[in-house]
Amino acid sequence: MIFAKTEMGQLALKERQGGRLTPRQRSAFILFDGRRTAQQVLAATAAMGITMEDVQAMVEQGLLAPQGQQAAASESGGAAAPDGEGQGGGTRSAIERYKEAYPIAIELTAGLGLRGFRLNLAVEGTTGYEELLRLAPRIREAVGDARYARLERALSG
Repeated sequence: MIFAKTEMGQLALKERQGGRLTPRQRSAFILFDGRRTAQQVLAATAAMGITMEDVQAMVEQGLLAPQGQQAAASESGGAAAPDGEGQGGGTRSAIERYKEAYPIAIELTAGLGLRGFRLNLAVEGTTGYEELLRLAPRIREAVGDARYARLERALSG
């Protein structure tokens, strides 16, 4: 499920209203942008111990709200056909490859802990396939060939 900050949540983040978010919840809260799924955010913050219960607490406080069907459609960028089939023959588009590879890259870099913090931030800052592809060698170097293989498959056409 995709969550985004509510107006109340944006205000709480901006004003740093005390008591609403723990420091670790705040780190996860920042990642909810209406494009990432809860699973992607949980993977990115796994090292901090963020759980679905933390996400639910933010929803109950009115800081996060689930995105509707319209958000899911905009997430795909209109690249997929209405029935969800890919375009063309067996070759996936750059958008499809990015959507598959991004959560894997987040999981791999988040699993590095503090030593991979900057690399994880760089992955989170990517907005497309080409940017993620440019980071791939750094990810491979950090996690090793065996763990990188899954990301390599997702990035390949």
